[in-house]
Amino acid sequence: MAEANTQIEPIQLTDGAVKQLRAIMSEQNITDEYGLRVGVKGGGCSGFSYQLGFDHPKEHDDIYLINGMRVFMQKAHAIYLLGMEIDWVEGLNNRGFSFNNPNAKDTCGCGTSFSA
Repeated sequence: MAEANTQIEPIQLTDGAVKQLRAIMSEQNITDEYGLRVGVKGGGCSGFSYQLGFDHPKEHDDIYLINGMRVFMQKAHAIYLLGMEIDWVEGLNNRGFSFNNPNAKDTCGCGTSFSA
């Protein structure tokens, strides 16, 4: 298994996000051999959509240990995600992961797509 990158963390995971991710791992019996994949893909109402899910490391991934969670990210995605904070929000009108991305020029109303 590849080791975590010791470089500066490209993104931040809040304590609330990590708590929710660990709860999902427990509920879905996801083992520690998986890590959190963070990335982008074309699409969404603003041009790009965020990818967030559990996966195995792939050949071209950078691997980070962020707030106790192994995070996999393709090198090419870092330009769109550098400095982003992922949080868990639970309120009257909104419940889910939120993405605070300083690289986003525009975001959509749903908060899961952006343009760069």
